[in-house]
Amino acid sequence: MMVTIGDVAKAAGVSRSTASYALSGKRSISDAVRLRVNEAVKTLQYTPNAGARSLATSQTKVIGLLAQFLDDEFAPAMLQYILGVSNTARELGYDILLVTDADGTSALRRISDSRMIDGIVLLNVAENDPRLDHLRAAQQPGALVGLPKDCDGLDVFDLDFEEAGRTMVDHLHRLGHRELILISQPQHVIDRGGAYVWRLQNAALAAAEARNITLHTVFAPSSQPAVGDALNELLDAHPTATGLLINNEAAAAALPSVLHERGLSTPKDLSVLGRYSDEFARTFSLPFSSIESAPDRLGSMAVRQLVRRIEGEIGPEEPNVVRFVTPDLIDRGSTAPPR
Repeated sequence: MMVTIGDVAKAAGVSRSTASYALSGKRSISDAVRLRVNEAVKTLQYTPNAGARSLATSQTKVIGLLAQFLDDEFAPAMLQYILGVSNTARELGYDILLVTDADGTSALRRISDSRMIDGIVLLNVAENDPRLDHLRAAQQPGALVGLPKDCDGLDVFDLDFEEAGRTMVDHLHRLGHRELILISQPQHVIDRGGAYVWRLQNAALAAAEARNITLHTVFAPSSQPAVGDALNELLDAHPTATGLLINNEAAAAALPSVLHERGLSTPKDLSVLGRYSDEFARTFSLPFSSIESAPDRLGSMAVRQLVRRIEGEIGPEEPNVVRFVTPDLIDRGSTAPPR
């Protein structure tokens, strides 16, 4: 039979309301009473009834996470952001409703209008994202991981991709490199609004021009074997380039085997600097230095801000925030002065 709050109260020797307050923390309860209630919860394996809690508090303790596994993006990289959101939500006492519908606008409308969730986190944010108008109109607060063109009325968190591009070029410039290749996401990522690609690329181009560096910019596929073929073609096309900058996780994952097949090593023959998370590097055993993309940190920042709004720590009149994570360079020994 289902254990109720009444069963917990009886086992702890307190009233039903006292047991409820001890669990919710909404009223001051003595440590001794709280301990008895918690012991009763563990003994009886009590789980609060979500429906009853929702009726009593107008909260579901569920956060909607809208993410899409797009063909033009590398799925393992997207999972890093999802884990950052879900791990922090669990820490704060919230469950995640993961929604991956292709029609993100309809999905957002469905979960917000039905009051299934207390707040919403958006991933795969496009420059002119069609979901944003409905998010602004929703009764629940929302947070974005990714920078749209118009941030009005939204809490936004993203990596400083412009600074990442400058940092990548500056690092190799200080080592003496004067011809580089930048490998970005596929062209259609930009076409559908992936502004982070051109944000990094434009900043890298400007930095290269200011430092008299030749920077070849290319868009590579995000799946095998096409990305491996593209890497070989690039290295053949630019044999005098001494450094490789990678803003494409699939290309970074494919590069070790390509270099091995060509008999090349880093940093002896080619300096390599990528843009991905440390966890991603460990997962794929990547030996390349990289700009930390911080997906777990960005997801955590978005959820913490969202929960503060849900729980009233931040009032509806408080201004929204746009915050960038400063890129950190993790040195794994794959860059050196050119030969």
